[in-house]
Amino acid sequence: MRKRRSVGAVCVRVFVCALLMVFTVLTGAGCQLSSEGSADDASGGASGAADGTSVDQRPAPPRPTGYGTVFLSIDECSSFGTTSFTEVPCTSERAAARVVARFDGKVTDGPPCPATTDFVLHISEQRPAADEDGDGAVPQGYSCMRNLQAPHPGDPGGGGGPRTIVGDCVYSTGRGEVRETACDGKGEKKPQYKVTEAVTKRVNCPPSTALYVELGGERPVGCAKGISFRKRFR
Repeated sequence: MRKRRSVGAVCVRVFVCALLMVFTVLTGAGCQLSSEGSADDASGGASGAADGTSVDQRPAPPRPTGYGTVFLSIDECSSFGTTSFTEVPCTSERAAARVVARFDGKVTDGPPCPATTDFVLHISEQRPAADEDGDGAVPQGYSCMRNLQAPHPGDPGGGGGPRTIVGDCVYSTGRGEVRETACDGKGEKKPQYKVTEAVTKRVNCPPSTALYVELGGERPVGCAKGISFRKRFR
């Protein structure tokens, strides 16, 4: 009998709440559920407005995603230009590269781009009257880009990209520095060394290592071997 009365009481409370909800639509009165599942009016109690201040518990509208929402966000595409670039749909004929990572701030202060990034687009801070997400500002940042089609200079041995990785080739600039160049010898400079391993410390490089290259990341030391490149003639 007690169980039946309890169920009946719940049904009455739910029914009363349903009536109050209808009444809310017509008159503006409120009906809310407390943390224990009971119905309370909007003037206080479990609603969190004991001081008589109304509480708006409606969820904020979700931020839209996709092309045009955030300037050059992940998986969005850009066109190539001689002096500037624009964001375009990835299905557009003008699309040339896709964003594989996006960070705010300066490149020197932020996380590194993925290893096979082809190039980096630096985004200057802008505060127009209105922008893609409606907040009136485009923060300073950088987008790590990957070409939609070959060539991919960020690939191992490709001769470019913002990072030097295992498989890349370098040449000495004569000032205690090295720069990356294509391993196939088709770049402006011929390769002199090839990075074969990435380790945490120099002592972990093999005895055949001829040059140590700074890579960054969790394994910041690149072990490079000397290579001889002979130009082939037909």
